[in-house]
Amino acid sequence: MIRADRPAGPRVAPSDGAWSVTDVTRRARSLVEMGFDRVWVRGEVSGFKAYQSGHWYFALRDTQAQVRCVMWRSDNQRVRPPAEGAQVFVEAAPTVWEERGEFRLTVRQLLPTDASGAWQLRLERARAALERDGLLDPARKRSLPPYPLSLALITSADGAALHDVLSVLGRRWPLTEVLLLPARVQGDGAEREVLAALALANRLPVELAIVGRGGGAREDLWVFNSERVARAVAALRVPVISAVGHETDITLTDLVADLRAPTPSAAAAAAVPDRAALTPMVAALARRLAQGLERRTALGRERLARTGDRLEAAIREHARRRSARLGELAAALDALSPLRVLERGYAVARDGDGRVLKRRAQFAPGLAFRLTVSDGDVGARAGEGP
Repeated sequence: MIRADRPAGPRVAPSDGAWSVTDVTRRARSLVEMGFDRVWVRGEVSGFKAYQSGHWYFALRDTQAQVRCVMWRSDNQRVRPPAEGAQVFVEAAPTVWEERGEFRLTVRQLLPTDASGAWQLRLERARAALERDGLLDPARKRSLPPYPLSLALITSADGAALHDVLSVLGRRWPLTEVLLLPARVQGDGAEREVLAALALANRLPVELAIVGRGGGAREDLWVFNSERVARAVAALRVPVISAVGHETDITLTDLVADLRAPTPSAAAAAAVPDRAALTPMVAALARRLAQGLERRTALGRERLARTGDRLEAAIREHARRRSARLGELAAALDALSPLRVLERGYAVARDGDGRVLKRRAQFAPGLAFRLTVSDGDVGARAGEGP
């Protein structure tokens, strides 16, 4: 049936404004990749093919749909090829294969759906959450204190890890005080106790923390793959060494800690310096210090001697100037002395009370007085006058 508002006959595609197939598929790819982060998908493997290049191609399906998948050689080298019909988990990035206009998943990880696969899936999800929050960023890792005087040790009170850590610390740097915060490190209640110990460590006046355990089966390490424990380790206010004694498996605690040690003994060795190695260095520093002090003392003596010479010369010059000035003043005083006047032939008359007689009216007839001349006094009496 032809609608009345359209002209009859075949429709003609417009010559301008039409999208090419490449444009459409490229836009579809952009929209898909922008709309998805990596996702975990569960499904049944179908049509699996491993090519000579090393890349894998297969489909994942369930009862209602399927999606094509590719897993590049760089991602599948440590994974066993899945069997046809196997149920798996895949972590993948959705995209569109432009050449075929086909929606597909680029698989990064492939896990079985059995117990170990489910456990690994939970681990990968926790790791992804920590990574999103920046807790796996190498830039946030802190340097360890070079000479810690106190550290918190979070481990089992009954495990070999405690003995190993204390033995190494006592041998290398016995000055460090160790505060043991005991916690179960596997089994029921382990997560709760480790979290409580970490919270306590955050309130203690320590400079460093070691958290971990000795070796064990992979499932025994589960508490150190707990997202809550990993976040608590990342939240510690002091640097942390993760000492989960399992060299082949990396736990979440290892990833968020400031330093990962393969064993508790290695953690202790990393936490403190070796006094045996430092002894020669300290001795050399002591010698350098003594030599430096000796040089500074000698230099001080030389400077003091030079200062003393200058001070002595300055004192002598000051005394000379003072002496010269004193002589000048003495000469001036001597010039003004009454004795000098007497030596020139003058005399001073005084009555019996020692008062100087300066006027003629003071010499009453018959007045006895003393006349002071240059070499002494002479008794005299006033006459009647002319």
